[in-house]
Amino acid sequence: MQSFNLNESVDGGFRTTRWSVVLEARNSPEEASTALETLCRTYWYPLYAFVRRAGHDPHSAQDLTQEFFARFLAKNYLSGVSPEKGKFRSFLLAALRHFLADEWDKSQTAKRGGGSPLLSLDDETAEARYRLEPSHELTPDKIYDRRWALTLLEQVLTRLEAEYVRDGKKEMFDELQLFLLGKQSAAPYAQAASRLGMTEGAVKVAAHRLRRRYRELLRAEIAHTVASAGEIEDELRHLLAALR
Repeated sequence: MQSFNLNESVDGGFRTTRWSVVLEARNSPEEASTALETLCRTYWYPLYAFVRRAGHDPHSAQDLTQEFFARFLAKNYLSGVSPEKGKFRSFLLAALRHFLADEWDKSQTAKRGGGSPLLSLDDETAEARYRLEPSHELTPDKIYDRRWALTLLEQVLTRLEAEYVRDGKKEMFDELQLFLLGKQSAAPYAQAASRLGMTEGAVKVAAHRLRRRYRELLRAEIAHTVASAGEIEDELRHLLAALR
């Protein structure tokens, strides 16, 4: 197994990063392994937050998260994956629970950095992010779902920005991203228009297109983590509820 940095950005194609590819592992095991690794790169932090909220100190949480991914990607998990396993979010958490309950003691025989290569997790980044988490009533499960939703939204915004940069519209994106929630009054539209050298009407049209593209990319990103298109809306509702 090759180690990788969990904080590294991922720009894999849509087909090769989908959970459905993993569910079709018997048809293309190499492609499925690549898809699984890419998904793990993207969604590692929600698992770290779960482990921390479950009561483990930073050092133990880092060891546990690294070891989990090392074992998860090295073992033949794909042979036991089938469409009825459901969403990647649920499958990954179930695998982590199993690891924490039954397998962590086995890993004590291998020191950190020894045995099979471990995933490189930025310890400082992980814990700095965790210190920003709310400290009130969120259970490990709730903080996992909330962080999963926020990670997904960050992915969407990153992809959307990349499209605007590619088209030479970085300045427009920086202005228009403020309108994604659709709660701005007329004044900010006028101010953005002045800064962009556009009419207010043109800015409103551009903001509408941005929101539409954001929604498209949101559903596309969710499609990476579910088995079929029919599950997208249900997963979207679940993640939006996790943010409330």
